[in-house]
Amino acid sequence: MDPATLIGLGFAFAVILIANVLEGGSPTHLLLFPPMLLVFGATIGVTVAGCTMADAKNAVRSLKKAFTGKAESGADIVPTIVDLADVARKEGLLALEDRLRNIDDPFLVKGVTMAVDGTDPEELRDILEAEVHAKRLQAKQNAKFYTDAGGYAPTIGIVGTVMSLVHVLGNLSKPDELGHMIAAAFLATLWGVLSANAIWLPIAARLKRLSELEVARMEMVIEGVAAIQAGSNPRVVAQKLKSLLPNDEQDAEAA
Repeated sequence: MDPATLIGLGFAFAVILIANVLEGGSPTHLLLFPPMLLVFGATIGVTVAGCTMADAKNAVRSLKKAFTGKAESGADIVPTIVDLADVARKEGLLALEDRLRNIDDPFLVKGVTMAVDGTDPEELRDILEAEVHAKRLQAKQNAKFYTDAGGYAPTIGIVGTVMSLVHVLGNLSKPDELGHMIAAAFLATLWGVLSANAIWLPIAARLKRLSELEVARMEMVIEGVAAIQAGSNPRVVAQKLKSLLPNDEQDAEAA
Protein backbone atom coordinates (compact mmCIF):
# COMPACT_ATOMS: atom_id res chain seq x y z
CA MET A 1 0.00 0.00 0.00
CA ASP A 2 1.23 3.47 -0.91
CA PRO A 3 -0.37 6.01 1.50
CA ALA A 4 0.52 9.14 -0.51
CA THR A 5 -3.09 9.98 -1.35
CA LEU A 6 -4.37 9.49 2.20
CA ILE A 7 -1.50 11.49 3.65
CA GLY A 8 -1.77 14.26 1.06
CA LEU A 9 -5.53 14.77 1.30
CA GLY A 10 -5.49 14.44 5.08
CA PHE A 11 -2.77 17.08 5.34
CA ALA A 12 -4.58 19.40 2.92
CA PHE A 13 -7.86 19.26 4.85
CA ALA A 14 -6.05 19.65 8.16
CA VAL A 15 -4.36 22.83 6.91
CA ILE A 16 -7.69 24.17 5.64
CA LEU A 17 -9.40 23.54 8.99
CA ILE A 18 -6.52 25.02 10.97
CA ALA A 19 -6.52 28.14 8.77
CA ASN A 20 -10.27 28.44 9.27
CA VAL A 21 -9.89 28.23 13.04
CA LEU A 22 -7.04 30.76 13.04
CA GLU A 23 -9.30 33.21 11.22
CA GLY A 24 -11.87 32.84 13.98
CA GLY A 25 -14.14 30.37 12.25
CA SER A 26 -15.38 27.00 13.36
CA PRO A 27 -15.15 23.72 11.40
CA THR A 28 -18.82 23.09 12.10
CA HIS A 29 -19.72 26.27 10.20
CA LEU A 30 -18.34 24.69 7.02
CA LEU A 31 -20.32 21.46 7.40
CA LEU A 32 -23.70 22.64 6.20
CA PHE A 33 -25.65 19.77 4.69
CA PRO A 34 -27.70 21.46 1.90
CA PRO A 35 -24.76 23.02 -0.03
CA MET A 36 -22.66 19.87 0.44
CA LEU A 37 -25.52 17.72 -0.83
CA LEU A 38 -25.99 19.98 -3.84
CA VAL A 39 -22.30 20.12 -4.77
CA PHE A 40 -21.41 16.46 -4.28
CA GLY A 41 -24.72 15.04 -5.47
CA ALA A 42 -25.06 17.19 -8.58
CA THR A 43 -21.37 16.82 -9.45
CA ILE A 44 -21.58 13.05 -9.35
CA GLY A 45 -24.84 13.13 -11.29
CA VAL A 46 -23.59 15.25 -14.19
CA THR A 47 -20.32 13.32 -14.29
CA VAL A 48 -22.20 10.03 -14.64
CA ALA A 49 -24.38 11.68 -17.31
CA GLY A 50 -21.26 12.30 -19.38
CA CYS A 51 -20.18 8.65 -19.51
CA THR A 52 -21.66 5.16 -19.56
CA MET A 53 -22.84 3.21 -16.53
CA ALA A 54 -19.96 0.78 -17.07
CA ASP A 55 -17.53 3.70 -16.97
CA ALA A 56 -19.09 4.99 -13.75
CA LYS A 57 -18.93 1.56 -12.06
CA ASN A 58 -15.30 1.08 -13.07
CA ALA A 59 -14.44 4.57 -11.81
CA VAL A 60 -16.03 3.82 -8.43
CA ARG A 61 -14.08 0.56 -8.20
CA SER A 62 -10.87 2.42 -9.00
CA LEU A 63 -11.31 4.54 -5.85
CA LYS A 64 -9.88 1.72 -3.74
CA LYS A 65 -6.83 1.63 -5.99
CA ALA A 66 -6.45 5.41 -5.77
CA PHE A 67 -6.32 5.35 -1.97
CA THR A 68 -4.66 2.02 -1.22
CA GLY A 69 -3.01 0.95 -4.48
CA LYS A 70 0.69 0.18 -4.41
CA ALA A 71 2.97 2.11 -6.73
CA GLU A 72 4.91 -0.88 -8.03
CA SER A 73 8.30 -0.21 -9.55
CA GLY A 74 9.60 -2.04 -12.58
CA ALA A 75 12.87 -2.55 -10.71
CA ASP A 76 11.19 -5.14 -8.48
CA ILE A 77 10.54 -7.48 -11.38
CA VAL A 78 14.03 -7.34 -12.96
CA PRO A 79 15.68 -10.01 -10.74
CA THR A 80 12.78 -12.40 -11.36
CA ILE A 81 12.98 -11.99 -15.13
CA VAL A 82 16.78 -12.38 -15.10
CA ASP A 83 16.45 -15.57 -13.04
CA LEU A 84 13.92 -16.96 -15.52
CA ALA A 85 16.22 -16.05 -18.42
CA ASP A 86 19.08 -17.90 -16.71
CA VAL A 87 16.98 -21.04 -16.21
CA ALA A 88 15.63 -20.92 -19.77
CA ARG A 89 19.14 -20.56 -21.22
CA LYS A 90 20.55 -23.46 -19.20
CA GLU A 91 17.60 -25.86 -19.06
CA GLY A 92 15.20 -24.75 -21.78
CA LEU A 93 11.81 -23.02 -21.72
CA LEU A 94 9.98 -26.06 -20.39
CA ALA A 95 11.97 -25.82 -17.16
CA LEU A 96 10.21 -22.52 -16.40
CA GLU A 97 6.85 -24.14 -15.66
CA ASP A 98 7.84 -25.05 -12.12
CA ARG A 99 9.28 -21.58 -11.48
CA LEU A 100 6.04 -19.85 -12.45
CA ARG A 101 4.25 -21.23 -9.40
CA ASN A 102 6.26 -18.95 -7.15
CA ILE A 103 5.68 -15.77 -9.18
CA ASP A 104 2.81 -13.47 -8.14
CA ASP A 105 2.82 -11.24 -11.23
CA PRO A 106 -0.08 -12.49 -13.42
CA PHE A 107 1.11 -10.62 -16.51
CA LEU A 108 4.59 -12.12 -16.33
CA VAL A 109 3.17 -15.57 -15.68
CA LYS A 110 0.87 -15.22 -18.69
CA GLY A 111 3.68 -14.10 -20.98
CA VAL A 112 6.11 -16.82 -19.93
CA THR A 113 3.39 -19.48 -20.10
CA MET A 114 2.61 -18.50 -23.70
CA ALA A 115 6.31 -18.59 -24.52
CA VAL A 116 6.62 -22.07 -23.00
CA ASP A 117 3.60 -23.18 -25.04
CA GLY A 118 5.47 -22.24 -28.22
CA THR A 119 3.57 -19.10 -29.20
CA ASP A 120 5.13 -17.26 -32.13
CA PRO A 121 7.28 -14.37 -30.79
CA GLU A 122 5.56 -11.69 -32.86
CA GLU A 123 2.12 -13.01 -32.00
CA LEU A 124 3.06 -13.19 -28.33
CA ARG A 125 4.23 -9.57 -28.34
CA ASP A 126 1.04 -8.47 -30.12
CA ILE A 127 -1.14 -10.20 -27.53
CA LEU A 128 0.71 -8.73 -24.56
CA GLU A 129 0.84 -5.25 -26.09
CA ALA A 130 -2.90 -5.42 -26.75
CA GLU A 131 -3.48 -6.15 -23.06
CA VAL A 132 -1.29 -3.21 -22.09
CA HIS A 133 -3.23 -0.97 -24.49
CA ALA A 134 -6.56 -2.09 -23.02
CA LYS A 135 -5.35 -1.45 -19.48
CA ARG A 136 -4.07 1.99 -20.46
CA LEU A 137 -7.44 2.91 -21.98
CA GLN A 138 -9.34 1.72 -18.90
CA ALA A 139 -7.08 3.65 -16.55
CA LYS A 140 -7.42 6.74 -18.75
CA GLN A 141 -11.21 6.55 -18.58
CA ASN A 142 -11.18 6.07 -14.79
CA ALA A 143 -9.00 9.15 -14.38
CA LYS A 144 -11.15 11.10 -16.83
CA PHE A 145 -14.22 10.47 -14.68
CA TYR A 146 -12.63 12.29 -11.74
CA THR A 147 -11.08 14.96 -13.95
CA ASP A 148 -14.56 15.70 -15.30
CA ALA A 149 -15.93 15.84 -11.75
CA GLY A 150 -13.21 18.33 -10.89
CA GLY A 151 -14.31 20.47 -13.81
CA TYR A 152 -18.02 20.40 -12.97
CA ALA A 153 -17.77 20.93 -9.19
CA PRO A 154 -16.84 24.65 -9.13
CA THR A 155 -19.65 25.53 -11.54
CA ILE A 156 -22.13 23.47 -9.52
CA GLY A 157 -20.96 25.38 -6.47
CA ILE A 158 -21.70 28.69 -8.18
CA VAL A 159 -25.15 27.42 -9.13
CA GLY A 160 -25.76 26.57 -5.47
CA THR A 161 -24.62 30.01 -4.37
CA VAL A 162 -26.92 31.73 -6.88
CA MET A 163 -29.84 29.61 -5.69
CA SER A 164 -29.12 30.55 -2.10
CA LEU A 165 -28.77 34.26 -2.93
CA VAL A 166 -32.15 34.18 -4.63
CA HIS A 167 -33.51 32.83 -1.36
CA VAL A 168 -31.67 35.61 0.52
CA LEU A 169 -33.20 38.30 -1.68
CA GLY A 170 -36.60 36.87 -0.94
CA ASN A 171 -36.04 37.40 2.77
CA LEU A 172 -34.82 41.02 2.89
CA SER A 173 -37.55 41.74 5.38
CA LYS A 174 -35.56 39.72 7.94
CA PRO A 175 -32.31 41.71 8.27
CA ASP A 176 -31.26 39.90 11.42
CA GLU A 177 -30.98 36.64 9.43
CA LEU A 178 -29.30 37.99 6.29
CA GLY A 179 -25.71 37.61 7.54
CA HIS A 180 -26.15 33.93 8.32
CA MET A 181 -28.02 33.28 5.07
CA ILE A 182 -25.39 35.00 2.91
CA ALA A 183 -22.58 33.10 4.63
CA ALA A 184 -24.43 29.84 4.03
CA ALA A 185 -24.96 30.79 0.38
CA PHE A 186 -21.24 31.06 -0.30
CA LEU A 187 -20.56 27.65 1.23
CA ALA A 188 -21.72 26.06 -2.02
CA THR A 189 -18.99 27.86 -3.95
CA LEU A 190 -16.49 26.94 -1.25
CA TRP A 191 -17.33 23.25 -1.43
CA GLY A 192 -17.39 23.31 -5.22
CA VAL A 193 -13.88 24.72 -5.50
CA LEU A 194 -12.60 22.73 -2.51
CA SER A 195 -13.93 19.38 -3.70
CA ALA A 196 -12.51 19.94 -7.19
CA ASN A 197 -9.01 20.82 -6.05
CA ALA A 198 -8.73 18.76 -2.87
CA ILE A 199 -10.66 15.61 -3.84
CA TRP A 200 -11.54 14.99 -7.50
CA LEU A 201 -8.46 16.29 -9.32
CA PRO A 202 -5.94 14.70 -6.89
CA ILE A 203 -7.72 11.34 -7.30
CA ALA A 204 -7.53 11.69 -11.09
CA ALA A 205 -3.83 12.56 -10.92
CA ARG A 206 -3.18 9.60 -8.63
CA LEU A 207 -4.90 7.16 -11.00
CA LYS A 208 -2.92 8.53 -13.95
CA ARG A 209 0.35 8.09 -12.10
CA LEU A 210 -0.42 4.55 -10.96
CA SER A 211 -1.38 3.71 -14.54
CA GLU A 212 1.91 5.08 -15.85
CA LEU A 213 3.88 2.96 -13.40
CA GLU A 214 1.83 -0.16 -14.10
CA VAL A 215 2.09 0.22 -17.87
CA ALA A 216 5.84 0.83 -17.65
CA ARG A 217 6.20 -2.34 -15.60
CA MET A 218 4.12 -4.33 -18.10
CA GLU A 219 6.19 -3.03 -21.02
CA MET A 220 9.31 -4.12 -19.17
CA VAL A 221 7.79 -7.57 -18.73
CA ILE A 222 7.11 -7.77 -22.48
CA GLU A 223 10.75 -7.04 -23.24
CA GLY A 224 11.82 -9.58 -20.64
CA VAL A 225 9.56 -12.32 -22.01
CA ALA A 226 10.80 -11.64 -25.53
CA ALA A 227 14.40 -11.95 -24.32
CA ILE A 228 13.63 -15.17 -22.45
CA GLN A 229 11.95 -16.63 -25.50
CA ALA A 230 14.94 -15.69 -27.67
CA GLY A 231 17.37 -17.36 -25.25
CA SER A 232 19.30 -14.15 -24.54
CA ASN A 233 22.20 -14.03 -22.11
CA PRO A 234 20.89 -13.20 -18.59
CA ARG A 235 23.45 -10.42 -18.20
CA VAL A 236 22.27 -8.81 -21.43
CA VAL A 237 18.67 -9.19 -20.27
CA ALA A 238 19.51 -7.48 -16.98
CA GLN A 239 21.23 -4.57 -18.70
CA LYS A 240 18.42 -4.16 -21.20
CA LEU A 241 15.72 -4.10 -18.52
CA LYS A 242 17.67 -1.75 -16.26
CA SER A 243 18.06 0.66 -19.17
CA LEU A 244 14.26 0.95 -19.25
CA LEU A 245 14.11 2.14 -15.64
CA PRO A 246 13.98 5.83 -14.67
CA ASN A 247 17.36 7.36 -13.87
CA ASP A 248 16.78 7.42 -10.11
CA GLU A 249 15.89 3.72 -10.07
CA GLN A 250 18.92 2.91 -12.22
CA ASP A 251 21.12 4.69 -9.68
CA ALA A 252 19.46 2.74 -6.85
CA GLU A 253 20.07 -0.54 -8.67
CA ALA A 254 23.71 0.40 -9.24
CA ALA A 255 24.14 1.28 -5.57
